[in-house]
Amino acid sequence: MATAPAPDDTAATGPIAAVQRARKRTRSWVTRETTGGALLIGAALIALVWANSPWRDAYTALSQTVIGPHVLHLDLTVAAWASDGLLALFFFVVGLELKHEFVAGSLRSPREAAVPMLAAVGGMALPAALYVVTLLLLDGGESLHGWAIPTATDIAFAVAVLAVFGKGLPASIRTFLLTLAVVDDLLAIIVIAIFYTEEIQWPVLGGALLAVAVFAWLARRPRMPWWLMLPVAAGAWGLMHASGIHATIAGVLLGFVVPAVVMNGEERTRVHRLERELRPVSSGLALPVFAFFAAGVTLVDGEGVGGVLGQPVVMAIAVALIVGKLFGVLGTTWLLTRLTPLRLAPGIGVRDLLPIAFLAGIGFTVSLLIAELSFEHGSEHTAGAKVAILAASVIAALLGALTLRWDVRQARLADMNRDNVPDEVGALIGDERDREEH
Repeated sequence: MATAPAPDDTAATGPIAAVQRARKRTRSWVTRETTGGALLIGAALIALVWANSPWRDAYTALSQTVIGPHVLHLDLTVAAWASDGLLALFFFVVGLELKHEFVAGSLRSPREAAVPMLAAVGGMALPAALYVVTLLLLDGGESLHGWAIPTATDIAFAVAVLAVFGKGLPASIRTFLLTLAVVDDLLAIIVIAIFYTEEIQWPVLGGALLAVAVFAWLARRPRMPWWLMLPVAAGAWGLMHASGIHATIAGVLLGFVVPAVVMNGEERTRVHRLERELRPVSSGLALPVFAFFAAGVTLVDGEGVGGVLGQPVVMAIAVALIVGKLFGVLGTTWLLTRLTPLRLAPGIGVRDLLPIAFLAGIGFTVSLLIAELSFEHGSEHTAGAKVAILAASVIAALLGALTLRWDVRQARLADMNRDNVPDEVGALIGDERDREEH
């Protein structure tokens, strides 16, 4: 008796096989690095155009539509559901990435990851300092609460630019950027939890942490019970939201408690399985929808474009993201490699980090979130901050793209990281081996 072909067999025919092939192609397309950045930019542009069109009232009405049960204090606007709810899924994937990096990735050895980790710290500290200094000089510090806005780096956007314009460079440069961005995200999460929480309901927070513990136990069962893990995760999110801490923190914690080692004879870790299943939803839905509702700043009413662009907060964020990130990342790396025994990975020179430092200035997702947490909704500072984030991120991306193309054309030395050992460069960005590894 003939054996039926596997459901994912390319030779399979029929409607079910066709749907499965279409699903596989869609998943592959959505999870591409370039696709994620394109969807983010597209959603933000659509929102910006709509919010400044004759139909802008419809955009505002959609954003401010309230849905959800009042009895659970979840009667939130659609925009709030995007930033508190959908973005929690993105942070869950970030939590999975962090767990993998700490257990089996670039952060498992602090010595090897020391340079990009410390570069991330420098790339957050200097922009925050420049933001504060600029505001003190321009307006006496009225908008200082937004000091953390220019500290974030958008992983999806930055890696997408590197994938397109950095082809031919050593893949270790991508690892440096990913490590820097992951540490940046981790520190941004800590900043949000500590500095952007007004009041904590400790009993409710205890309930949220208990739900996270139950989720961790379920994630370690011989077989993960999806039917139970989903409501537990929803409960952890709801309790975290009610505790006063931003609900996205629940996403990070839930992702971080998933096992990152192979269990019960499984071929892949559960972190890898969950990330593979959820990344298309995160990249293709959660992030674009959040960008759509966060980036829709109306410039044609009130002060107009000139009034918004003339705000001190706009100059502070632009200077911090472009100049602060550049000198924070590049300066920290240069000092570490010149004054300490620490060195970059084989194949990477300080020259290669000029475009990486520009790409680190792409704030976007997390910066938009912190902007919403820093100022009251609808305030002039919120509009100015969002415009500055969008403009500075685009400028940083363009500068990163130009310097990447310049770097690709330069001759490479045998010892780029200057550790007196010839570099052994394996995969290059864009080649077949690199695609297999990433």
